Amino acid sequence: MKKLMILGASYSQLPLYEAARKLGAATVAASTPGDWPGFAVADESVYADITNPEAILKAAQEKGIDGIATCCLDAGVRALGYTCEKMGLIGPSARAADISNDKFKMKEAFMAGGVQCARHICIHSLEEALEKLEFPVVLKAVDLMGSRGIFRCNTREETFFYYNKTMEATRKDYCLVEEFIEGQVLGCEAMIRDGKLLYCLPNNIEAFQSYVPTPIGHSVPYRKQEELGAEVRHQVELAIKAVGLDNCPVNCDLIEKDGKIYVIEITGRAGGTCLPEMVSIYYGINYYEAIVRLALGMDVEEMFRGKTSGVANLSRTLLSEKDGVVKAIHNENEPAEDIVDLSFNIAPGEEVHHYTNGRDRLGQVILQGESLESCEKRLQEILSKINIEFTV
Repeated sequence: MKKLMILGASYSQLPLYEAARKLGAATVAASTPGDWPGFAVADESVYADITNPEAILKAAQEKGIDGIATCCLDAGVRALGYTCEKMGLIGPSARAADISNDKFKMKEAFMAGGVQCARHICIHSLEEALEKLEFPVVLKAVDLMGSRGIFRCNTREETFFYYNKTMEATRKDYCLVEEFIEGQVLGCEAMIRDGKLLYCLPNNIEAFQSYVPTPIGHSVPYRKQEELGAEVRHQVELAIKAVGLDNCPVNCDLIEKDGKIYVIEITGRAGGTCLPEMVSIYYGINYYEAIVRLALGMDVEEMFRGKTSGVANLSRTLLSEKDGVVKAIHNENEPAEDIVDLSFNIAPGEEVHHYTNGRDRLGQVILQGESLESCEKRLQEILSKINIEFTV
């Protein structure tokens, strides 16, 4: 029986454990100590910091694993690549994983590889930033995910304030200052095996306007597939080559302005906010199974062969516009075939905060339908039947 180590044991990684079990593989959950649900479903567990490549390599060697995988979080990407390289496992190289986990190294690779992206500089002090800024700009922590440590600045005064917040959030002694591109954000999920792109799925992003646009939903098909789909694929392929990614899922954030596609960032793992579910519904497969198959050296190309179009679907994060303690959750929606998932990760008595990033999510809705338009119309109907009551 093959053994797969999964980095992360939260609810986001649970489908990976289930997919591995169905394929007859044993699982090893790797995470820091805590009441993580993955520990309960894994065959074995190890307490380890998944941001520490040496710690994960040591645990992987002790457990004698045949593959290693993760999804929906950046924290373990460097350790995954490092372990794959040291143990000869299928996955991204240590160098590619490191570059994709550091926004500065990534942008430098983009520039060298001819990827269309925002202009940027690396700064170690506020004075250095103020000498070179042309507003508006984006301050970015290079090592965080979920839009944390990222702020748009329109003035010198905002830069003073948000620079300190960025440096408080990061573990580095530097951050990025980027040109702010005003446009339509979009995403792309893909998977690459031995240099071959098995699929490439651009998607629409519904963004919440916080300090910077933050994804709270995804949908397919991409609205501008006919006009810009080929260019999205081209830029994604350039970014993959520039970073050196191979034998891994790919998650890419992009922005479109005046018909041009710019790459924001790319990483060697499947995206969060229901993106694996989006891929699964669109192609009629279990994408988590594809991730496991790839990591264990099993055939995965066949899952995507001949599938150039698929089922329209949409996901949306449930959020609150205010702080408070949940008194009751009222959901008047009846189960229906087009509702793939409607779930809450809060309960009465719990404190919630107004939405600023993915940590403030209340739940999710995933829909499928005959068209993107029908999904969007159905979403409004479903949301109108959900009411979260707060204590006064």
